[in-house]
Amino acid sequence: METRPEVDSLGVRQVLKTAYYGIQTLRAMENFPVSGLKAPVGFIRAYIYVKKAAAMANMRVGWLDKKIGEVIVRACDEILDGKFLDQFVVDVFQAGAGTSFNMNVNEVLANRTLEILGKNKGDYKRVNPNDHINMAQSSND
Repeated sequence: METRPEVDSLGVRQVLKTAYYGIQTLRAMENFPVSGLKAPVGFIRAYIYVKKAAAMANMRVGWLDKKIGEVIVRACDEILDGKFLDQFVVDVFQAGAGTSFNMNVNEVLANRTLEILGKNKGDYKRVNPNDHINMAQSSND
């Protein structure tokens, strides 16, 4: 299976090239294999609605580049239409305040946005899971 390298503060890891999630999700799967249960579709959809609303609000106030924001909204709509649901892989009982699931969502949306823009998954200089997808949001407050 082909992989792509991704880097975080702990180092480099290889993520499946076909995966829309990234290194943070990979680490969460390894660190929190609690139940084997994944988030229900209704929860995923609710989360995606929040990400879509945040992208729209961030564009409206001028914080998020319109071109990137519109593609984030498109990626959200694809997930709301039922695509890529298999990419939400973090255990439903992962530790913390939902941070791992939030990053799973951020990475899937960032990588799908990159793909729509004709860029490679994992090229977070152009669309970053934290800086663009999670803009003005926090799962830790």
